[in-house]
Amino acid sequence: MIDAPKDIDLLVIGGGINGAGIACDAAGRGLKVALCEQGDLASQTSSASSKLIHGGLRYLEHYEFRLVRESLAERSTLLNKAPHLVHPMRFVLPHHPTMRPAWMLSLGLFLYDRLAKFDPRLPRSHRLNLRTDFEGQALNESVDAGFVYSDCWVDDARLVVANAKNAQAHGAYIYTRTKAIKAVRENGQWVVTLKNLLTDRVVVVHAKALVNAAGPWTLDVLKTCDVNAKGKQLRLVKGSHMVVDRLYEGDQAYIVQNDDGRIVFVIPYQNDFTLIGTTEIMMNAPPQLQGDRLDISEQETQYLCETVNSYFKKSILPKDKVWSFAGVRPLFDDASSNASQVTREYVLDLDVQNGPPLLSVFGGKMTTYRQLAEKALHQLKPFFPNMDKPWTAKAVLPGGDVEDNFAQHLKHVYPNLDEKTLSGMAKRHGELAHAILDGAEIMKDLGQNFGHGLCAQEVVYMMDHEWAVEPDDILWRRSKLGLKFDAPQKEELTTFMKNRIESSV
Repeated sequence: MIDAPKDIDLLVIGGGINGAGIACDAAGRGLKVALCEQGDLASQTSSASSKLIHGGLRYLEHYEFRLVRESLAERSTLLNKAPHLVHPMRFVLPHHPTMRPAWMLSLGLFLYDRLAKFDPRLPRSHRLNLRTDFEGQALNESVDAGFVYSDCWVDDARLVVANAKNAQAHGAYIYTRTKAIKAVRENGQWVVTLKNLLTDRVVVVHAKALVNAAGPWTLDVLKTCDVNAKGKQLRLVKGSHMVVDRLYEGDQAYIVQNDDGRIVFVIPYQNDFTLIGTTEIMMNAPPQLQGDRLDISEQETQYLCETVNSYFKKSILPKDKVWSFAGVRPLFDDASSNASQVTREYVLDLDVQNGPPLLSVFGGKMTTYRQLAEKALHQLKPFFPNMDKPWTAKAVLPGGDVEDNFAQHLKHVYPNLDEKTLSGMAKRHGELAHAILDGAEIMKDLGQNFGHGLCAQEVVYMMDHEWAVEPDDILWRRSKLGLKFDAPQKEELTTFMKNRIESSV
């Protein structure tokens, strides 16, 4: 249902991390904001990342020092804003004699550490002896030396949801499965036609400004707005990942170099698995949202397997793939011929021809979404002179006001509830888990148990407060329990959600 007011200050098109971040920042500054997303929140690029908040060590090779410095500063900021979703992680960088020289890696890590303000949660880099140190036990004998440094892991899709919830808490209207099908400038405002893709209901809203944060579909939105896109180009790069059963012991991740000069991350994932990626393949056009799900190709799968097998003792084959996913990164086209060398800098393009402003976002990365949002609002400030000052740097996201070992705290408060259920809720919701668990004394109080720690009470919360509509919204974005659910369990969840939606109509 679309119940937006007919007159608003700002309409944001796109429910990925940049759109949600801009909506959150703008709403907190006192603007009347609406966000529309034609799919689920984070259903495309923002849920198909490598799940990292990082400075971008390899960006130093391309002299993108400003981007690296900004990204490193944001690591600590996001650790403070969402400690339930962002966690420190140590990265092991094996050195292979045929790859980048050791002096280059050592110098890069030295710069990486110095560009960041010291944070005790993120220890600085040092050398490793991979023949004797614990981190080398999983690796084969082709490497005997390496380095270790710090970055962060993030639950990417839930970070988007947290920003959307924060936007809503500040008065924003969030509409998923809702597409902007037409936008025209009339009488100093944007007149935008929105269509709910589930109900086919259409409404028209008037906005003083428009933000185009549609990611890979940014150019399509410009066409919807009848804006000349000449000279505004995106470089679409497909990044694919695969998940296999856990490859090694320990909480450390690995960043390995391939013989083509590219790097691949090997990351602990959801306790029992290992995440491997990413590939980088140029695409000519964004995927069709109503078509088949974008996924990894056989060639990409083989590439990742071969890369892992050149470093690790435990070999993997394409058939070992438990799950895979792919997304399209909308990078600003800097005319680079190499996909891995295309800049990760973002560009904010402000169009004020013939009336109200249209701000389009080109490029960007999850780590710097908050800074991008601040700069976007800075460009729009002349049109909203009474806008409040920036506020997001020190504001905790919903659920983020948690103490260390929050799962243990929940176990103390709810001693008769299942530990797996409490642990999952702590990771997914942080402090907001109390809103789901309130009043529960035994597991039956949480309703139907779908397995693997997912209960009806949490599903209802995700549907009512996190815009979940379909089972995949819950299994792959609000959680990653799709890795463990079998077909009967998924069918039970589907039936429950369908019945609840029908009963609420």
